[in-house]
Amino acid sequence: MKLNHHAGRITEVTDAVAFGRVAVLLGGSSTEREISLLTGNAVLAALGRRGVDAHAFDPRERPLTDLLDGKFDRVWIALHGPGGEDGTAQGALECLGLPYTGSGVLGSAVCMDKLRTKRLAAAVGIATADYVVLRGPEDFPGAIARLGLPLIVKPATQGSSVGMSKVVRAEELPAAWQAAAVHEPVVFAEPWITGGEYTVAILKGRALPSIRIETPKVFYDYEAKYFRNDTQYFCPSGLAANAEAQLGALAAAAFDACGASGWGRVDFMMDGAGRPLLLEINTVPGMTDHSLVPMAARAVGLDFDDLVWRVLETSFARTRV
Repeated sequence: MKLNHHAGRITEVTDAVAFGRVAVLLGGSSTEREISLLTGNAVLAALGRRGVDAHAFDPRERPLTDLLDGKFDRVWIALHGPGGEDGTAQGALECLGLPYTGSGVLGSAVCMDKLRTKRLAAAVGIATADYVVLRGPEDFPGAIARLGLPLIVKPATQGSSVGMSKVVRAEELPAAWQAAAVHEPVVFAEPWITGGEYTVAILKGRALPSIRIETPKVFYDYEAKYFRNDTQYFCPSGLAANAEAQLGALAAAAFDACGASGWGRVDFMMDGAGRPLLLEINTVPGMTDHSLVPMAARAVGLDFDDLVWRVLETSFARTRV
């Protein structure tokens, strides 16, 4: 067994035996269950190809306490959305004394909440779009007056663009609010930004090359993210070297400010002046054949199996208690 240590923590593993018995948490009960199953099964296959003793574990079907009965040593979290990406599963695993991949309880909880992510980012000087919280119809006129039209309406704590709608006319706002409020009681609106959409993957403290996204859809929604074949991805993104470096630095700063760690993805839109505006931080990004983090990893010479292995290494940031 060969391990490389840095500041008392294992940073690189060269022997699959060092990981022990690994549970891949997948599925779950959120609105993103379908994508979590795709991610989890892809991760499971990759770990198997690298000789890791990995097993699927669906918390919708079994209580997490069964992880102890199964003699698991660590957990690769492939759950998306509330219940798996919001600190809930992370807190349970902390109580069970099981190391896990990615962000801890605080970072997971903060980054799942788009509003608190925006507020923390703004507090450290990272630009983000203006917004108005929509508590009900009484807030609609003020939101339109402040943000203008078109605008976008979002639930605060869903991923994969679930519950998001573009509003072009004032009469569309009530239905958009309802569509978001079905998923989450906290709903907010942002102005519609027409510039380019970029994303930056973070892996073990390093910003990977940015990706520019173009979709024929109204915006990069659930279908465009996972199932359409006409969404275009550009990596390298085409940014000048100084702009690329700035975007990577902003992504890393936002990741740190919100308490995220290990691996993840930071999304931006460019405004009319070419200024990056933070959209959100994903602490358990998708790992499907349409996913962005594997694409960025390939740009620096990491294939999918290598990437999955590196993410599993982040579990060593936490030791079993």
